[in-house]
Amino acid sequence: MSANFLDRLRALLLAISLAVAFAAPALAGPFEDAVAKFANDDFSDTDEAIGAVATSGNPLAFPIISALQDGRLSADPDTKKVFITQADGRVIDAATGAAVDKLPDNAAAVRLNNRLRRAVEAALGGLTLLSPDPAKRIAAAQSVFKSHEESALPVIDGALAKETNKSVKAAFAEARAAILLYKSDATEVEKLEAVAVVKARGDQEAMALLTGLGNDLPPNVARAAASAIASIQSNLAMWSMVQNAWYGLSLGSVLLLAAIGLAITFGVMGVINMAHGEMVMLGAYTTFVVQEVIRSNYPGLFDYSLLIAVPLAFLVAGAVGVLIERGIIRFLYGRPLETLLATWGLSLVLQQAVRTAFGPTNREVGNPSWMSGAFELGQITITYNRLWILCFTLAVFVILLAMLRYTALGLEMRAVTQNRRMAASMGIATSRVDALTFGLGSGIAGIAGVALSQIDNVSPNLGQSYIIDSFMVVVFGGVGNLWGTLVGAFTLGIANKFLEPVAGAVLGKIAILVLIILFIQKRPRGLFALKGRAVEA
Repeated sequence: MSANFLDRLRALLLAISLAVAFAAPALAGPFEDAVAKFANDDFSDTDEAIGAVATSGNPLAFPIISALQDGRLSADPDTKKVFITQADGRVIDAATGAAVDKLPDNAAAVRLNNRLRRAVEAALGGLTLLSPDPAKRIAAAQSVFKSHEESALPVIDGALAKETNKSVKAAFAEARAAILLYKSDATEVEKLEAVAVVKARGDQEAMALLTGLGNDLPPNVARAAASAIASIQSNLAMWSMVQNAWYGLSLGSVLLLAAIGLAITFGVMGVINMAHGEMVMLGAYTTFVVQEVIRSNYPGLFDYSLLIAVPLAFLVAGAVGVLIERGIIRFLYGRPLETLLATWGLSLVLQQAVRTAFGPTNREVGNPSWMSGAFELGQITITYNRLWILCFTLAVFVILLAMLRYTALGLEMRAVTQNRRMAASMGIATSRVDALTFGLGSGIAGIAGVALSQIDNVSPNLGQSYIIDSFMVVVFGGVGNLWGTLVGAFTLGIANKFLEPVAGAVLGKIAILVLIILFIQKRPRGLFALKGRAVEA
């Protein structure tokens, strides 16, 4: 009896095993069926699979769609199994999440076309629409707005009904409007409301969405869309002018920072210093050295690297400036041509010295965290590094004005500028003033190099890019007049940025140069001429 019982037990277990084996395909759920469609190598089946997986609620949905977008989703046409190759190279079964030793030999990446890529973007957007992070929800809504896939509409409606954050809710409403505009069975009222929502958004993406609508729209919707496009174009044209004005202010701040030291040197001493650009270069390389030391020894201080570099750059460039004045310039006073040639030769010497010390290639100078990134203001983008440079330039200008007005050195500099002989007869050591003035102008140029290292390549040729523009600013604003330098820098910067879109960068600069030449014919002393007996004589 015992043997008979064991035989019956074995038969029962075998029957159960066979039943489970044959029933396994029947027990596969909708999610597994949807995943298997990826193995059919048919774009229609893949489209259906994307929609079904995205709306399944399965935790594997996001990894599957993300892998599909990145080309990491593979399918075996023989077994109809689908696999995900993870970022670390491991392979898992897409339907179950179970680890797999390796991809089957017959497995190939699931193919996509442009329509499916839009569906994938919409699906990924839908999968993150319910993220607890508001920033991720907004990014997901933006993705749906661009793709306007109908399959995302139910998820958008559900998310919109639950959303409480004002900014996120507006993004969801825009995404819903984009879908309805391209939804064939949407009512005319829904499309009109959608046009109004997209029009209120008013950016380039909104205009692209409206201009992409077909010609088969109802007349009222077509008129509303045309009116919205015209309104957005007008709004964008206004914001484009604002953006150009900001670019002009940004360029003007750079020109002012580079020219302000030259204005002092040129105004007080009448020296045409062609090596002024190399003082800017020395400031930039000082910043590079400071950051290299901090990276190697004190990485936690990197965000303070520019604050450390500013006084060091001023001292380095200022000391070099004093040496240049004492060693070369003071022997050439009253001989402008020889001074120009000597400083031009000196600029070549300094460039070659830097090439020898640091090499001819560009050097990396990083942005501290507080100077990285950008923010949106209306329809314009403002980068933090440009904004900080503008603020820094104005601060340097104010400090320099205060120094010239309220310090003994400033009083002596103004006296020498207005009447050198009278200042000397009053006991002012003009040679000392000349040395300190040249050092001050060179030091400010070094500070300019710190700022320029954040927006330009740090190379031996850095200063050559700004020396001509600096002279143009000084001559246009008025030699030796700081207010003239301020107005001249911002005027030339804004004019340049408004001319560039029309005439191009090269022709824009030529036009600016011609206008300055014509202006100097009428006002040889610039916008703000200096006052003084010696000057007027």
